[in-house]
Amino acid sequence: MVEQARQQATPTIDDVAALAGVSRAVASRALSAEKRPVSAEKRERVLQAAAELGYRVNLLAQSLTTKTVNLVAVVVNHIHDLSDLDLFDQLLAETQAIGKQVILIRVGSVDKVEEFLRQGVAYHVDAALVFSDFADAETVRRMFRSDLVVMLNGRHDQLSPTVIPDEAMGIGQAVADAAQHGVKTAALVTGRASSLVEEARIASYLAAFQRHGIDLVQTVQGDYSYQSGHAAAAAVAGFDCPDAVFCTSDAMAMGILDVCREDFPGNRPTRFRLYGFDNLSLTDFDAYPISSIGYDKADYVRQMVRFLADPTAFTPGQAPVTIPTRFVPRKTS
Repeated sequence: MVEQARQQATPTIDDVAALAGVSRAVASRALSAEKRPVSAEKRERVLQAAAELGYRVNLLAQSLTTKTVNLVAVVVNHIHDLSDLDLFDQLLAETQAIGKQVILIRVGSVDKVEEFLRQGVAYHVDAALVFSDFADAETVRRMFRSDLVVMLNGRHDQLSPTVIPDEAMGIGQAVADAAQHGVKTAALVTGRASSLVEEARIASYLAAFQRHGIDLVQTVQGDYSYQSGHAAAAAVAGFDCPDAVFCTSDAMAMGILDVCREDFPGNRPTRFRLYGFDNLSLTDFDAYPISSIGYDKADYVRQMVRFLADPTAFTPGQAPVTIPTRFVPRKTS
């Protein structure tokens, strides 16, 4: 009876250590999600013992010891901001690979940020990755009571690491391609006005248009979504349409393409050329072969996760990490 009761009891770290023939401290290091000193042979023995006993790490107890919870907040505006699911799939995988999990925080407005602060709502996380337009670095540090805030929205400060694609490179290449095809006039379908990244993106288009002698004859406000591109088509694709339409997201370009399929027989332009931005995986397929501007998403993710894995990789005042962009030609241009 005693033996049966012992076998039915929830196994502890002491049980694992005893079965593996190591100390409790060694067993704890071997089972830690973080890299901690323990020989490969002992780690294997501990893992085998844990599997045999059905032992599961108590994350709450572990957090009380290490003062970490191995959670990372990813702060976005709206769900449709995740138009590039390829990026977030890689981000989740790389974050989990360093022993951390992600919680998604949707912040749809400045008021929502203020509500978090006013009500004292603060998730207990080790770090935050901030894509949302509506929060600056200092505010996010207050929201999560964490100094490790990686800014991806352009609203960083001297105390926060930041990773930003160098968009001027790819935009310059795309506009040069249009000029080589004889484009003289262009329309620009833009994203959210609240985004500092979008402001810089628009400035890069304007500079490139001027450099290549292309007149910007129309600007239409969108929000990066397919729906806003679909709605913008009526404004940019009339009988007097410009030679090219540039969209600051692929999703908006997809909306325009679907409305204007008759102008793209075989996906090739007849009245105007179409350019997107993001280089979504969907643009590699026949339905949406949109010329776009992209960057190495794996490198982008690696750079931000590097700060999560090793906060000492950042020193206050350090310059932003930039990821080069490039033009990716496809049928619509």
